[in-house]
Amino acid sequence: MAAFEGLSSKLGGIIKKLRSKGRVTESDIKEITREIKLALLEADVNYKVVKEFINNIQVLALGDEVIKSLTPGQQIIKIVNEQLIELLGGNNEELTIAPKAPTVYMLCGLQGTGKTTTCAKVASLMRKKEKKVLLCALDVYRPAAIDQLVTLGKQLAIDVYHEKDNKDVVKIAKNALSYAKKNLIDIVILDTAGRLHIDKDLMGELSEVKKATSPTEILLIVDAMTGQDAVTVANSFNELLEITGVILSKMDGDTRGGAALSVKKITNKPIKFITTGEKLNDIEVFYPERMASRILGMGDVMTLIEKAQENVDIEKAQEMEKKIRNSSFTLDDFMDQIDQINNMGPLENLLEMMPGVNQKALKGVSIDDKQMGRTKAIIQSMTLKERTYPKVLDASRRKRIAKGSGTSVQAVNKLLKDFSNMKLMMKKLTGGKGKKGKSYNKMKLPF
Repeated sequence: MAAFEGLSSKLGGIIKKLRSKGRVTESDIKEITREIKLALLEADVNYKVVKEFINNIQVLALGDEVIKSLTPGQQIIKIVNEQLIELLGGNNEELTIAPKAPTVYMLCGLQGTGKTTTCAKVASLMRKKEKKVLLCALDVYRPAAIDQLVTLGKQLAIDVYHEKDNKDVVKIAKNALSYAKKNLIDIVILDTAGRLHIDKDLMGELSEVKKATSPTEILLIVDAMTGQDAVTVANSFNELLEITGVILSKMDGDTRGGAALSVKKITNKPIKFITTGEKLNDIEVFYPERMASRILGMGDVMTLIEKAQENVDIEKAQEMEKKIRNSSFTLDDFMDQIDQINNMGPLENLLEMMPGVNQKALKGVSIDDKQMGRTKAIIQSMTLKERTYPKVLDASRRKRIAKGSGTSVQAVNKLLKDFSNMKLMMKKLTGGKGKKGKSYNKMKLPF
């Protein structure tokens, strides 16, 4: 995850050194905690938070059970991991559902935090839980804010309540609740107005909306890229509105991650979600233990499994395995695999969740989403026969496909070559008979 790239790299290096230590002295512990302290401060974590975190580690690490342990390095890693989990909130806290429908979630934040898009992302998550959701547009000031929410609602096939000619946001919110009750809506998500900075007018309006709707949750969307400013903003909103949780947006951005490590400790409010991209499914429930594991370079297998369960069709996967075994895997099947991988999120994020992957080696590596699009365009420019039996693709057919997909003959040739190599590799991995002596170490996927 880009937000923790620098911190993860430094802490990963410290963890690696600890694993190799057969004996740890008091001097070693002081040096290790000093390195951790510097890494956290460089990541823009609040100084008071860092100080308490380091003190806790030192007290626990200097205990006899660690110093006299057969594996003191592993014991300290365990302490760092547990303290990091505690810093991030300890346990996952799910959104509360009101005993009587509709449940109201009020989302607020400054302009530029991705508030409207995040409303749609939360709506999408709730619908996956088989809840009937209504989005409500209360940002009557920002140009095109209502249109943006309506467009997002259409993409998700979720209704959006709005009153374009009405500037009374409290009345709009009340009308939205009346509409929700009449139409048996389970959850209403209020997309409130933001400002470029915190002011009396903004807070006054939000307080009135809160009073009128009695929201079950008031969620503050915080831009992770703003660093320590994010913590200051969270504190201000919390003091005036008594927020129930935080959503950290833009965690895929080029930031140092300090906000995520500071906001829970400073506000004493849980982080409920993080957003990791621009797509409407680029949102994750926040689990402190999983995030701690990612930060320490240990991967996040549970989130990876959940993403696969949500986006991979098990029956299709079993059918695919049979096709690979009997060499009937086609370009159509491959295109279907691209779609399923795309649905799981950016490939860089998926790789970061895999334990044992060298995070340092991933630095600077980016998977070109446009290349996936070009690969699909090439396949879609083929006839059914060509996709099923690529061997029929002679020079004239390849030229036609290149023209139809807006690519080049070289790109078509490369895709076919890589696809052929991939089939051999997959067959070998599933126990089929591949060509002996073939090296797949340098084989690249066709996207």
